[in-house]
Amino acid sequence: MEGPTPVSALIHAATLVTAGVFLIIRSSSFFSGNDAILFVITLFGSLTAFFAATVGLVQNDLKRVIAYSTCSQLGYMVFICGLSHFSVAFFHLANHAVFKALLFLSAGSIIHGLSDEQDLRKMGSLVSFMPVSYVMVLIGTLAIIGFPFLTGFYSKDVILEIAASKQTTIGNFSYLLGCSAAFCTSFYSFRLLFLSFINETNASKRSMENVHESSYTMLIPLLVLALGSIFLGFFAKDAFIGFGTPLFYNSIYTSDVDLLIVDSEFLPSIIKNLPFILTILGFLTSFLVINCFFATKSVIYNNKILLRPVYTFLSKK
Repeated sequence: MEGPTPVSALIHAATLVTAGVFLIIRSSSFFSGNDAILFVITLFGSLTAFFAATVGLVQNDLKRVIAYSTCSQLGYMVFICGLSHFSVAFFHLANHAVFKALLFLSAGSIIHGLSDEQDLRKMGSLVSFMPVSYVMVLIGTLAIIGFPFLTGFYSKDVILEIAASKQTTIGNFSYLLGCSAAFCTSFYSFRLLFLSFINETNASKRSMENVHESSYTMLIPLLVLALGSIFLGFFAKDAFIGFGTPLFYNSIYTSDVDLLIVDSEFLPSIIKNLPFILTILGFLTSFLVINCFFATKSVIYNNKILLRPVYTFLSKK
C-alpha cells in the first residue's frame, strides 16, 4: 500500500483485483455445468471472505485496513459465483467499486491532511478538523457493512440469503463464514473510524497544528462517490437481480431452473436478519474494545498472555 491513493482506489476498487472475479462472471457458462468446480469456487471464496476480514481486524495502517477489506469483499463475490448466481456477484462488484473507491479516496484526504501520516495509532480527534472527510468515511463505512438502504445492503444481504437458501453443506458453510465476515467487517470499519476521527489524538502537537481539510478538487469526487454509495444499490438492483431483467442474459449465465432468488424471500426472519444483528454486534464490540477495554494499560498487562498470541496470529496472517 505504498502507491498513490488514486492508484490504490483504482486497483483495489474497480480494476486489477476484481479482474479475476470478472473473468469468472464472463466465463459463467463454462463453470455452471461443473458442480465440482463450483464447489471449489464456493469453498475458497467463503474462506477468503472470512480470512481476510480477520486479518483486517488488527491492521494499523489506514490503507491496509481498507485493502484487506477488499480481499474480504472479493470472497463474497467469488462464493456467490460458486452458487451459480453470477449476476448477483456482478452487482456486488459494481457496488463495491463505488463505496471502496470512496473509502480509499477519503483515506487519501486524511493522509494529505495529516502530512502523509498513515498510522492509525498516530491519529484521532480529526472530526473537528476534517468534518467533510469524516462524513465521507462514515458513508463509506455504512455502505460496506451493509447498513439498510445503502448501496452495500442491496447486494451483500442478497448474497448471504442465497447462500442460506441453498440448503446444502457448502451453502450453509458459506453463509456462516459470510456472516462471520460481516461481523469482522463492522468491527474493523468502525475501529478505523474511532481511531482516526473520534478518539483522543495520539499525534504530536506539531502534527495537529498542520491538520487541514482537503481542497474542493479532492472533495468533489468524494461527494459524487458518496451519492453513489447511498443510491446506486437501490436504483440498480432491478437491473442485476430477479426475473424479468434480461440486461445481462447474453453475457452472464442465468439458470432457468434455479429459483434460489425466490426461496431467499421466504427464509425465516432470524436467517434474514442475522447479518444485520452481527453487524450491530461488530459495532458494539469495536466501541467497547477501542474505548473501554484497551483504555487502561492495566487491562492489557493483565491479559497479555491471552491477548498477545491472538493478536500475533492475526497480524502475521
